[in-house]
Parts: sequence; C-alpha cells; structure tokens
Amino acid sequence: MDAVRHVYERGEDVLNERTGSYTRSIAGLTISHDCSKSFPIPTARRVALRIAFEEMMFFFRGQTDTTLLEEKNIGIWKGNTTREFLDDRGLHYLEVGDMGKGYGYQWRNFFGVDQLKRCFEQLLTNPSSRQNLVSAWNPAQLDQMALPPCHILFQFYVANGKLSCQLYQRSADTFLGVPFNIASYALFTMMIAQVCDLQVGEFIHTFGDAHIYNNHMEQLEL
Repeated sequence: MDAVRHVYERGEDVLNERTGSYTRSIAGLTISHDCSKSFPIPTARRVALRIAFEEMMFFFRGQTDTTLLEEKNIGIWKGNTTREFLDDRGLHYLEVGDMGKGYGYQWRNFFGVDQLKRCFEQLLTNPSSRQNLVSAWNPAQLDQMALPPCHILFQFYVANGKLSCQLYQRSADTFLGVPFNIASYALFTMMIAQVCDLQVGEFIHTFGDAHIYNNHMEQLEL
C-alpha cells in the first residue's frame, strides 16, 4: 500500500504508446517481504492464489500452450494469444493459444540451456554462488513472443540456511498486476526452498517502471 501511494502521489503522468492510455509512473522502486514471518498476499484486493500457482507451474514446466491453462478454467492469457492480436504485430506464425517463446520457454530452453535446472543444481552444490539466476529476457527472440515478459529476471540468495529471491520486473502495474506477482513469486520461493531443504527468507521485488493506469484511479482511491 505504501508503494502504491508513493506512485500515486509522486508519479508523472505519461502517455504509453503501446496501449494508447495514460499512466502515472515512476522510475525504480523496491519493496521486500519477509516470507519467514507470513505469506505476503495483498489483502486490499482479491488475489487468485490458485491461478497464480497454476501459471507458475505452467512456466516451471516450460509450457507455451495456453489452452492447458484454459482447460483449468484460467483465461488470463486468452486475450494475449489470439491470432487477431498477434496479426496486428505481424507475428503470423504464432497460433491461437500459443504464447510463443516467452517466460517458461526461456527458463527451460534459453538457446538450449535449461536455466532452471542449472539454477537448482547450483543451489544444491554451490548455494553461495552469485550466479543463481534465471532470465526470461532474450532480445533475440522477443519477436517470437506473444508479449515481451514483464517479470524478466530472478536471482536466489542463500545465507544462514535461508533462501531469498529478488525479482526484477521491468513493467509493473502496481494496482492490478503486482499483487498477483507478489503472491506468485513468494509461493515460488517457498517451493524452491522446500525442494532445496532450506528455510524461506525474503522476497525482494524491484520495479523498473512502476505505474498506475488512469482508468484504475477511482478504484485505487476507494
């Protein structure tokens, strides 16, 4: 809530060329949550934890066929993988229901490298490494993605038997998307900690462009 208030009170009103709508935004913001004390699910608005879990597992498996989510009554990707949307951007080779080479694809197949597997192996054998990170941002394949990823890189940090995770999110809709992202990556951090026989530590969330869409102002004020 403090972070949202900070953007609301100090942000600049900027026209977003891609969406054609105005946002109030600031450059750079970091918030953190101690997951060892409580699970950081925001309560000012409803967050669908089941959907957050299913989407995270979808990425985790490196899947790109979003109809797999729709079969579980999860339609969050439906509007972003239709042929009409992709045709507007000229990506004719992506089919309806295919998110392309985004998120989980890059996690598991970054030019043939399974980043997630490599990260797990390092957490088990060399937990103090500063290379325990996974990137979804692959400039060479951005035009093969339904949407360029917003949460683009996460890095794990281990100290005193506790696993912390820092996420860099280039574009952050603080009202609508960020509460979902917080719950999703906090859950992910707890899952990785359990698999690696570690205690859970902090989830640190860093935003590049933190913004509020103008059509959300009234809801946000409420």
